[in-house]
Amino acid sequence: MKIEKVEGRFRPTADGKCAESTRGMVSTAFPEATQAGVELLEHGGNAIDAACAAAFALGVCEPQASGIGGQSMAIVHTGDKTFCLDGSSRVPSLAHLSRIESKQLLSGYRAATVPSTPALLGYLHFHYGRASWQEVLTPAIRIAREGYKITRLQSTLQRRELEHFLNVDSLSGAKYFLKEGRRPYDPGDLFVQNDLADLLQLLSDKGIREFYSGDPAREMDREMREYEGFLRMEDLALIPWPVKRKVISRTYRRLKVFTVPPPAGGRTLLLTLLMLKNLPSKFLRQRSPESFHFVAETFRKALLNRKERPFDPNIYPQLPIDKKILSKEFAKMLAHSIHESIDPTLPLVEPYLSDSDTTHLSVMDNKGNAIGITQSIERVYGAHTAARGLGFLYNNYMSALETKDPSHPYYLRPNAVPWSSVCPSIGFYNKEPWIVAGSPGSDRIFSAMSQFISHVMDGNLPISTAMLEPRIHCTPGGKLSYESDRFPDEIVRYLKQAGYKLDKREPYSFFLGALHAVVKCQTADKYQGVAEIRRDGTAAGPA
Repeated sequence: MKIEKVEGRFRPTADGKCAESTRGMVSTAFPEATQAGVELLEHGGNAIDAACAAAFALGVCEPQASGIGGQSMAIVHTGDKTFCLDGSSRVPSLAHLSRIESKQLLSGYRAATVPSTPALLGYLHFHYGRASWQEVLTPAIRIAREGYKITRLQSTLQRRELEHFLNVDSLSGAKYFLKEGRRPYDPGDLFVQNDLADLLQLLSDKGIREFYSGDPAREMDREMREYEGFLRMEDLALIPWPVKRKVISRTYRRLKVFTVPPPAGGRTLLLTLLMLKNLPSKFLRQRSPESFHFVAETFRKALLNRKERPFDPNIYPQLPIDKKILSKEFAKMLAHSIHESIDPTLPLVEPYLSDSDTTHLSVMDNKGNAIGITQSIERVYGAHTAARGLGFLYNNYMSALETKDPSHPYYLRPNAVPWSSVCPSIGFYNKEPWIVAGSPGSDRIFSAMSQFISHVMDGNLPISTAMLEPRIHCTPGGKLSYESDRFPDEIVRYLKQAGYKLDKREPYSFFLGALHAVVKCQTADKYQGVAEIRRDGTAAGPA
């Protein structure tokens, strides 16, 4: 990478998708959430304060993807230390497969695990924040009370998920998140959430523990009992603080990428980058039919490796998870096994299906702090079930657990943690934190991230251009998703002849991830940020 080209060719845009600042940078999936983070930076808070404020705000204005009913993972650099916070949720103590029908894993009260996002955000602020707790929650309370305008994407997703909302017995999700409780909001409609504002105000006044052992916990317990859900007050009271884990890292070209270990998906991202490293940058830069084939096969092998080698550090903490799987020799062997056509030794049917929605935010301040948080309620609009009187959606992370193989480390059993694909990452260049990046997209997260990193490191593209580049994704079974009208016909024909099952998606597809990244420039005294064009977000820094 030629860093002068990458940083020097960046251009801010009027729509807020690309921004510059001299005092820090925030990138999130919604404009009001970005401004919540900027507000904290302007008032003297650090990157951790800004990230927590933005995360709570996203729970208000991006309810289809996140919220305090879900779980979060964070990667943090502060005080010259880089670490991961594993904010996994937990399966309730009453939940057992013998009591669950498969359809109950997707929506309704029985689909919910114990919400852990509030615990992670509370822990982050308590240990590493500078602003007051009340300052952190003020923007989210204001947005919930005053409302925000529904976007076209949200209206479309409400229409897509309408049947799921209306199939829940209590209609609790529909009452809160559909217009008049029965139809999608139109783009531009004002959406006000007074019950959620009241809950956030209560947490502002009394602290995070109130969520887990106070009136909100009692109300969740009552509602779950009424509708035969599994979550109880005892589960909420016993939710642990996030687990502080060692990051895993590997170097791609000259960028040292630090990311999150299992139960998150950082291992898959690093293995992909190690495999791509076996090709010259010039080959990847050409964007030829052959290079797309190699990238697609890389995705297949990396994803299959993840699926076939699950690992839960809570069960086997003594195992060195990255010694062999993330070795140069193993990655080289996988890369050299790629031939001119699709690999027939890999499954040609889909052995694993995955579909969920998530959100990511990235923040850097001018004091040397950097943080990325990826948070989710699992599928779009989670369990389609809202907490009565509290105004947030329950997650449906029960669907992220294994249900057939009892030996699987993520088998659905009481107190199990869900398996996650998220990989918030911090990249170091010249031994300094240079970039924070992450994406939603379930199994497409690692593919979106690796393509973005390759565009920057191999293509010398500024992050503003790298975010715009057309994307692909390939499943272990050879289903290749691509953005229609953004690839030349000869590439599409080549990939079809190579044996892929082509999955044509719309241009700038919501399906193929959403990069939110910030950079601390090394060639100038400023910060750069990008927010995904495929979604609703913006990037901004203090004036």
